[in-house]
Formats: sequence, C-alpha cells, structure tokens
Amino acid sequence: MARPQRRTVRDIRRGNRAVLLRTLYFSGPTSRNDLTARTGLSAATVSTMTADLLGENIVVEAGQVESDGGRPRVLLRVNPEYGFAVGVDVAETHVRVGLFDLEMTERAKVDYMLRPARHDPELVARHILAGVEVVLSDAGVSPEQVLGIGVGVPGIVEPGADGVIHAKTFGWDGVPLGALLRRGTSLPLFVDNGAKTMGQAELWFGSGRGASEAVIVLLGVGVGATIVADGTTFRGVSSSAGEWGHTKIVANGRPCRCGGRGCLEAYVGIEAILDRAGVTSRGDWEEDLAGVLASKSPVVEETVTYLGVGLANLVNLINPEKIVIGGWVGVQLGESLLPGIRRATAANSLAEPYAATSIVLGRLGPDAVALGAATLVLEEFLNAPQVARITAAG
Repeated sequence: MARPQRRTVRDIRRGNRAVLLRTLYFSGPTSRNDLTARTGLSAATVSTMTADLLGENIVVEAGQVESDGGRPRVLLRVNPEYGFAVGVDVAETHVRVGLFDLEMTERAKVDYMLRPARHDPELVARHILAGVEVVLSDAGVSPEQVLGIGVGVPGIVEPGADGVIHAKTFGWDGVPLGALLRRGTSLPLFVDNGAKTMGQAELWFGSGRGASEAVIVLLGVGVGATIVADGTTFRGVSSSAGEWGHTKIVANGRPCRCGGRGCLEAYVGIEAILDRAGVTSRGDWEEDLAGVLASKSPVVEETVTYLGVGLANLVNLINPEKIVIGGWVGVQLGESLLPGIRRATAANSLAEPYAATSIVLGRLGPDAVALGAATLVLEEFLNAPQVARITAAG
C-alpha cells in the first residue's frame, strides 16, 4: 500500500493558486468576492493571491461593478497578453501552425501542404519549426513571450517527453516527434492525439462546454473521439482510448487504412465515402464531398446509417449527456444531415441512454485541432503558471 504523500505549505499554496487562476480564467471578469464564493478559499487567501498575480501581470483589472451599498467592486481577469501559445495541427494534407494569446484568440497562422502519401517525420518537424518562426514574426511576438508549443497528431501518442507516435496511416511506428522538435527549439513541448486536442477545445470553448460526460468525435480523413468522464478526458492505460474510428461495424468488411477490416473509418472517413461513391478525387476533398452530397447518391444515406451505428455504440457504451460531431467531414455532413444522423443513432441505440443524450455539431471550425493543441499549453499554465513561465523563459 502506497504511503500518503505529505503536502507542504508550498504545495498547498501552489494548488490554491491554480484553483483561483482556473476559476478566474473560465468565469471571465470576476470580483474578489465572487472568487471567494466560487473557489471556497478564504477572503484573505484570495486577496493575497490576487495581489501577487496582479504584481506579476498574470492578472489585470477589467473594470468595476456596483456592489450592494458599498464601494464598487473591481473586476479581475487573466491578462491575455501575459504569454502566448503555439498550436499545431498535423493532418493528412497539411501542417497548420497558429499563435494564440491567452484568450485563445488567433494572432497569426501559416499552413504547409503535405502530400497524403508522404509524411516524412523530419519534413513534418521542419514545417512545424519553420511555422513557429513565421507566426512569431508575423505577430511581432518574441520567443521569450511564448509559454509553449502544443502539437496535435494522428495516432497513439505515448506518455513521455519524447512524444513518441504510432500512426499507421502515416507509416509512423515509434516516431519521437517531440525529440525531433527539441533539436530546433527550447520551448516547452506538448504532443497529443489530434482528436483529443480538438475534443479539449470543444469542451472548453465550443459545443461541449459545461458537459461533464461527453464524447467529441472527429470526422475527417481519419476518425477519432475524445471521451470525457466527470469533466476529464479518459485516456486508458496506454493513452489510446478514443480510437473510435477503428471500432468494428462490419465483420470482415471493407479494408481500413489501419490494416484491419470493417472499421468505422473504412465507411465514414472522407476517402471511404468518395471510394464508395465511385468518385476519383480532383484534389479538393471538401468540394468532392459537397458534390456527393448534392448528387443524392445512395452512398449519402448509407454513410448516415453507418455513422448512426457508430454513434449508437458510443451512446450504449459510454452513456454520455452530449455527443459533439466535429472535424471538417463531420460538420459538412451535419450541416444538412444532422436530423437523419440523430434518427439513425436512435434506431440503433437503447432508448433510455439515447433519450439522455443530445447530438450537436462542433462550432470551432477548421482550426479546432490547432486551437486544442494550444490549450495543452494553456492547461499547463493554469495548473502551474509560475513554472510554465520560468520554463518558457529559460
């Protein structure tokens, strides 16, 4: 039996500081009195810590509100320009690098195109590092102001500093992307699965906000999901939870890019949709999908059915209060087919868990993975702001 760890006064102070900062960040401009009520910390602790945060410029004043019979209360908020986060989306056809302030407002962005058949790790790393230089230059931000770089990638990401990735669809087996990037930058690095980064973005800022039991699904070239349990992303023992696209919906069915057969991705990923519709891509997948939807091909209804089966498996297995459909394919399908997707899900779900679930579209758009990758940096900052800043500056 493990011995309980002793918490020092410094540990308690650091924990209280994180609670206060997270509460302030997600509540918006807030008075000290409201912070006391929302955090459960004493008024004296809140007063001392907000004074420290103001002195460090992490927090700034944001106006005043009238109080009941007393002096106006000063509102506080996290300073959006205290630091910046880089968010990277490594996808089948591009590497997208964005720079975000602490309000997650995008300050600059650059894209590098990839050929779907070529995902050389060294090339991807070079694009990321070049993109970081470009967005910092375009936004007039120095490296010392950057708190870190978050990267969203396909596949399974091993825990650890090297960011080791297993992505069969990229031909990557044990690629240490974090170690490759560290050759060209001393900034803190955070690497995670792209569906998970998108899921965190939707959970914090998008359609999943406020849900404690949810699944955020990504439909694009690949198919994945973020499973949220009690407000926290469920990762599993090897951090591979959420590989929803490789759950089987047809025994010995269509071949999948993962090497298996009958996977959901082999029916609702963009390449699978176009292949089943007999469409030879002209190079613009979004336009190709729009053409399939406009053609009223029977493949459209089949895709809705397959997607409904996949979502029903989540409803029956996870029992979420909300399912958010994201990714560019998911949003493009959902814009016109959401009622049919809901009906197909209901037809394949148990009635009770389906009745407790709402199915909605994501609302963060094509930059959701990059934005979510930037939230990896933001999360570290909110949990340990003083540590994040020292690491970034050092």
